[in-house]
Amino acid sequence: MPVEDNACIQAVLAGDKEAFSGIVERYRKRAFLMAYTIVRNEQDAYDLSQEAFIRAYRNLKKFDLDRPFFPWFYRILKNRCLSFLRKRKQLAEVSIEGVFGLKSAEIDLDRARLVRECIAALPENAREILNLRYYQGYSYREIADILEKPIGSVMSGLFYARKKLKELLQEKGL
Repeated sequence: MPVEDNACIQAVLAGDKEAFSGIVERYRKRAFLMAYTIVRNEQDAYDLSQEAFIRAYRNLKKFDLDRPFFPWFYRILKNRCLSFLRKRKQLAEVSIEGVFGLKSAEIDLDRARLVRECIAALPENAREILNLRYYQGYSYREIADILEKPIGSVMSGLFYARKKLKELLQEKGL
């Protein structure tokens, strides 16, 4: 865990409520972007990321100081977003046309729509791992920490997610 995270968390646990603002400032942009990739609505993503920070703050005493903060926080954020979607009966859709080197500026709207449909048709765990790797740019090690899985499982999960996405894209003629 970055020294700054550990220092902020220890200060909060010692009674300095303002120290948590350092954590919020460090991760608020990333939290918003991750929430947005799940709920696909700007205002909802903003609200959910704020709620996740509040939940993290309230549960900070349960946090293991020997572990990195962000993977722990990401699980809180992800669970909050998924709970929100269940309540709204919506399906999360990940928009990562770049998985196969496609840039939205380089492809027409129909192809972009087809790519999003294929990604949305994947199981949730495949969408999540593709999102973390290609949209968020996390390394295999970081994804393993976030998902609390062995790195080998992340690598094989990503392999099968890409393979399934490629099959779906080929079925659609892409």
